Amino acid sequence: MTLALELARRALSIQFDELPPASVRAAKAAVLDTVGVTLAGSGEPCARIVGKHLSRGGPSVVFGTPDRMAPLDAALVNGTASHALDFDDMQNNLGGHPSAPILPALFALADAEPVDGPAFIAAFVAGFETECRIGRGVNFHHYTKGWHPTATLGVLGAAAAASHLLRLDAARTAIALAIATSLASGLKANFGTMTKPLHVGHCARNGLFAALLARDGFTANPGAFEHKQGFLALFNGAGTYDVARMLDGWGAPLEIVEPGIAAKLYPCCGSTHPAIDVMIDLARRHDLKPAQVARIESWTHARRLEHTNRPDPQSALDAKFSVQHCLARALVDRAIKIEDFEGDEWRDPQVRTLLPRIQAAAYTTAQFAADNHFGAELRITLTDGTVLGGKTEQPQGRASEQPLSLEQLREKFDNCAARVLPRAACAPIADLIGGLERVADMRALSALLAPAAPERRRASA
Repeated sequence: MTLALELARRALSIQFDELPPASVRAAKAAVLDTVGVTLAGSGEPCARIVGKHLSRGGPSVVFGTPDRMAPLDAALVNGTASHALDFDDMQNNLGGHPSAPILPALFALADAEPVDGPAFIAAFVAGFETECRIGRGVNFHHYTKGWHPTATLGVLGAAAAASHLLRLDAARTAIALAIATSLASGLKANFGTMTKPLHVGHCARNGLFAALLARDGFTANPGAFEHKQGFLALFNGAGTYDVARMLDGWGAPLEIVEPGIAAKLYPCCGSTHPAIDVMIDLARRHDLKPAQVARIESWTHARRLEHTNRPDPQSALDAKFSVQHCLARALVDRAIKIEDFEGDEWRDPQVRTLLPRIQAAAYTTAQFAADNHFGAELRITLTDGTVLGGKTEQPQGRASEQPLSLEQLREKFDNCAARVLPRAACAPIADLIGGLERVADMRALSALLAPAAPERRRASA
């Protein structure tokens, strides 16, 4: 039996009635978080530029706009918007962002072929499990080699999820996965540019496209994963992947439960978050002011430092991937907000002045266990010679044993959604997602994600 068929059978075995309550809660939290960051990202230049080149007209809502498009186009725009701020959730085994590649595809499809909330949740969990299980088998070699797993593996999650929602059988779902292997792409070389969120838009679109093609009888090689010139050989290479890790113990527990989703507190690269947590804690506890600081030494994992060691960022997007910039901003404001990466905020003189004082390096096994990829340590030397230090094993919200609270998630959602919708419109969306398993038609939710006409907005303001 081919790997595509093995994955397909397992993905399709996930049914809502058999989901543990923890997985339903986690799925709803992921939907809330992703809807919020997608709404916030809908006005970003990358999403607007992508949308400019696509035709209006169709059943599927373009988040945060009055536009509707064909499902594939809506998945592309909404997928790009979902990752535009780099504020969407993460997952340890995937080595990337699990929800953004899947949910834009499912929302676009649910507008075209109406489904209920339970079917939507089950499809999402199936896609989530598929991409993260593949991540178990190919990372961290896949990630270190330079692939962007959010895109290269997310397209497989999107294909599995869309196939599940379309109720394809195992054979056709396997073909959808095989098609998706040829549509997988995304290079880490493009981190810090608009092309990174475009990765996610394309994999949401391509995963949905693969499922629709498979439904209509399109063909692909069912052995596209294990072929000598297939996905595993080309994206990883002999001896660098483990199929057993993908399949053994499937769903026990589900990946969305353990290690779970990692919701972001800050709208910047997740690899900077542990150091930011430490900096904010030190700045608050010691009432630090930038003028007091002579030197900051930061240690993060080598794999994460590789794309975040940017001592002199040259754009707002570049600054999102600069651990030096993020630490400076965290010291100045004791917080990091979406607004910090808008316009010319990245040029803030207080932040720029601090950059030469910040040195970033990879931590050693003397500082953290060899299997810890998510820690950070800071040492801050003050102008009077005082030395302050702090460390964390992983950032807040990184795994299921240290989740963000429902209040934190709701506050983040409200702040994100209110960037494009009236604040009064945010609560009904969050409330509907909170009861997603009781929604009879997902179009009731998607209809709330478009702004009201100007006269209606003025009347309700």
